[in-house]
This record gives sequence, C-alpha cells and structure tokens, in this order.
Amino acid sequence: MSLATKIIFIAALVLSIIIPFGYYLIGEKNKKRYKRTIGVNAFFFFGAFAIASIMMLAGPANVQAAEAAASSGATIATGMGYLAAALVTGLSCIGGGIAVASAASAALGAISEDSSVLGKSLIFVGLAEGVCLYGLIISFIILGNL
Repeated sequence: MSLATKIIFIAALVLSIIIPFGYYLIGEKNKKRYKRTIGVNAFFFFGAFAIASIMMLAGPANVQAAEAAASSGATIATGMGYLAAALVTGLSCIGGGIAVASAASAALGAISEDSSVLGKSLIFVGLAEGVCLYGLIISFIILGNL
C-alpha cells in the first residue's frame, strides 16, 4: 500500500468520526437530530469500511511489494485473523456497553428505592462487563494462533 493510499484511508477514517459528531453538536435540539446523526455516522462508517475493503482486496501495486509479502509469509488467512480479532473485541465491547447502560441505570433506580439491593445489582453490572472481557480474551486467543 502506497503512502498516498494510506493518507486517503486515514483521512476517510478521521472524517467518518469528525463529521457525525460535529453534526450532532451543532445540530438543532430535537429528537430528529439523533436519527440524522446515526444515519450520517453509519454512512461515513460504511463508506470508510468500503474504502478499506477495496484497499485490502486490491492487492500489491508493484512486484516488489508482492515479493516482500510472499517472503514474510503473510496470507489472506493472517489478514482475516487480525480482522476477526478486531471485530470480536469491538463488537463485544459495544454489546457490553449497551448491557452496562441498561443494568447500571436499573441498578441505580433500585438502589435509590432500597439500599439493601446494592450487592445484587452490582453482580448484574459485573456480568454485563464480563461480556467485554470475554471478547478480549477471545481476541487474544485468535492473535496467539496467528
């Protein structure tokens, strides 16, 4: 991958983060703002994902890069292994974050009514956080097998 394609890829990723959050912070204050922000964020995320896929599947641009990749033992399986490790970590953390948001808000509501349920509610929040840790452990296992 040449320097120009790396710069384009990094610029696409930075724009996919900056534009949706800027739109969210500057946008008008109503409920439609959230739907629009998620739509814009999904558009730029999948756009950056498409650019990354094209760059990943395009192959080396010159013969020297192809020879270097062949001599280092890098295969498509190695690349897919790294992609799998990244997806496992990212998706498990997203799921764990959603679970912690639900469990923690419910736990705070229960604690405000009856303080004796603190221990029980912390167990449920901890179980939700465990989802993230399990994903991280699986990604370490995947990376260890590469």
